[in-house]
Amino acid sequence: MPEPLISTALLERLERLAIHWRKSLPGLVGGHHTSRFGGAGQEFLDHRQYYQGDDLRAVNWRAYLRLEKLVLKMFQLEPRVPVRILIDVSSSMNTGKFDYARQLAGALSYVGLVRLDAMTIQPFSNKLHDSFNAGGGRHQFQPVIDFLTALQPTATTNFMDCSRQFIAKFPQRGLVIVISDFLDDGEFEKPIQFLSDFGHELVLIQTWADQDRTPPWDGELELEDAETGQKVELAFDRDARAQYTAAFDAYAEKVRHVAQRSGGRYLGIPSSVPVEQAIFGPLVDTGAVS
Repeated sequence: MPEPLISTALLERLERLAIHWRKSLPGLVGGHHTSRFGGAGQEFLDHRQYYQGDDLRAVNWRAYLRLEKLVLKMFQLEPRVPVRILIDVSSSMNTGKFDYARQLAGALSYVGLVRLDAMTIQPFSNKLHDSFNAGGGRHQFQPVIDFLTALQPTATTNFMDCSRQFIAKFPQRGLVIVISDFLDDGEFEKPIQFLSDFGHELVLIQTWADQDRTPPWDGELELEDAETGQKVELAFDRDARAQYTAAFDAYAEKVRHVAQRSGGRYLGIPSSVPVEQAIFGPLVDTGAVS
């Protein structure tokens, strides 16, 4: 039986988190700002576990008398800031990064669902593929997992075309989380800036396999591009490896600069780092979740 995409133990820890943004989007509020108190125009949607520091006025005391467990009442308050997760499904992700990207997307989706955020998962490669919308609580998480599990990496990457299609498809401003290796024969700076110029707030999560940054091979090699099939022959030794790693780090720093220049946030993480450690360590440090 295949391993679940995300373990139950990790899901329990994720319930403590919320997705955060920095930009002020007039007329919009986020799921984690949703009132937990009854009132006009509010619709009860779900409960979540109580954690130390939560407002005791939000506790469902009737449920506590039955279950002897503290839970909070969650109500929907419209309109909400939409959270869109752009996940790279190009062929280059099939080199040890694709499952990792799906786990990150699933974990962030769960955080959003628990906090009643309006979530969209949008796969992309050389174009935008069919997306999946979810909202209204954790009971929508299994369909999210089913959708992510069915994804397969294919085709090349074209950030510019995907950015144009994204703006046309999602005119409402929101938080855009991009999970990708950011490997594209074309420029990635312009399409990322394009998204920011249209008012979207960006969180760029760059992931790579260890061999992407530090190739372990020596000698005469023939390398094949995972997306284009183009082959190149080269001689690889310790000095060449050091130069390659330095160039890779410079490229990652370029992605970071683009994110921060647009007022967004950046996380670079190798897929060898456990997803739980990545989320509760460097991703929390960025302020994208807390």
